[in-house]
Amino acid sequence: MKYFKFVLFAALLLNVAVAQAQATDSTLIDVQIEGIPAGKTRLVGVFGDRNYLADSAVVDATGHFTLSRKSPLPAGFYTFLLPGGNKNFSILIDNDQKFSLKGKASDIGGTMEVNGSLNTELFYKNYRFQAAQDPELQKLGEILRANPESSPEFKKAKERQDQILADRKAHLDEIYTRYPDAFFTKFKIAGQNPDLTYPRKPNGDIDTLAQVMYYRGHFWDGVDFKDKRLLYTPVIGNKLRRYIKDLTPQNRDSIIPVADEIIRRVIPYKDYFQFFANWVALQYENTKTTVMDGEGVYVHVIKNFFTPELAYWDTPEDLAKLQKHAWEMEASLMGKKGPDVRALDVNGEYKSIYEMTAPIIVVFMYSPDCEHCQKDSPKIAEIARNWKSRGVEFFGIGVNTNEADWKAFVKKNNFPFTNVYDPTNRAIYAKYFVDITPELYVLDKDRIIVAKNLHADQLEDVFQRELRH
Repeated sequence: MKYFKFVLFAALLLNVAVAQAQATDSTLIDVQIEGIPAGKTRLVGVFGDRNYLADSAVVDATGHFTLSRKSPLPAGFYTFLLPGGNKNFSILIDNDQKFSLKGKASDIGGTMEVNGSLNTELFYKNYRFQAAQDPELQKLGEILRANPESSPEFKKAKERQDQILADRKAHLDEIYTRYPDAFFTKFKIAGQNPDLTYPRKPNGDIDTLAQVMYYRGHFWDGVDFKDKRLLYTPVIGNKLRRYIKDLTPQNRDSIIPVADEIIRRVIPYKDYFQFFANWVALQYENTKTTVMDGEGVYVHVIKNFFTPELAYWDTPEDLAKLQKHAWEMEASLMGKKGPDVRALDVNGEYKSIYEMTAPIIVVFMYSPDCEHCQKDSPKIAEIARNWKSRGVEFFGIGVNTNEADWKAFVKKNNFPFTNVYDPTNRAIYAKYFVDITPELYVLDKDRIIVAKNLHADQLEDVFQRELRH
């Protein structure tokens, strides 16, 4: 009888503690996952395309833990990384941050019971519906890939696939209709891709260009840019990356208008504007992009959007530094006329790029202390010798060095071309941007920059292409 009284007293204390926590905590998530080991669980949040550690909790030997917070979590998509290293599950929360979850480690998604969070409940309801369809969809996909469109097998599989996808859409439409204001509804609609269309050319072939243009034109239709909660889910970061990197040809002239349009579109929505402008700029920052002249995208974004009038998140001083950095890069973007450089050569005579008469000029910027320069310089010297009689001249510029080391480096590599050095840096400042040496620019007969950011073994392909013109 005493034991029974003790249990009742302990239960009463627990209820009081929970009631107190509910009275003081903004977030209280009680979780029981049968079959996970004791340890520490980490709650990982999302912003844009980055994950961050949002919180943590201690899991006991029964798989139970409680996450409590005085301040609420930002509404968004979160994942609990469970002890043991190979189990996790996700939740979708809005203002409803006091709820309980219960499931089994053997099938967390399939067994998850949610009490008190509509958005997470809908998340798992939809997960289970789609998970039940996935095996058949996978088999149908294999049939479609293995058979021609005209075959009976393909037509039968396609008909069944269409039916399953229609059922999936009907399932979601039912949720949208019943819960139009739920965060899950906004989240799911934003994540949907446009339906594929199959426009035909006059000869009956699919018009792939029209297909792509329609898809791109409707790619953002489901996103409510007034809802900043979506930035705290994987949807926006994934869509932006796909839109810019996958659906846009990766060359500067294609990327700039696409990036410009979508960034301008979100200017009225400050959180989206800040994320979009920063994301695009970082993707194409010098040394971080493999796109030829990708820094042209960076320069465009910085010049147009990182201004005191628009970039509310930064200080005028930092914005001025970014604008200066973009200005320093601008003169050496592809398509612009390569600036002249006039400086002293190893014999103390002034030499300039524009004095050269060859159809092609290679501006080669190097530093004697740079390991890659030391490795590539013999190859550069050999290429220069081989192509001198075929219309190619090199103009070497020593940077980040001193006169003695520069002259020793030129002599050691026996460079068969003009080399200059300006200890004041005035001769090259804001002309040919160099962040990492060696740097190679190729100028055509009109001294237009036609290639840059090259490796030595790419030069000869450029020469052959330009000399054919």
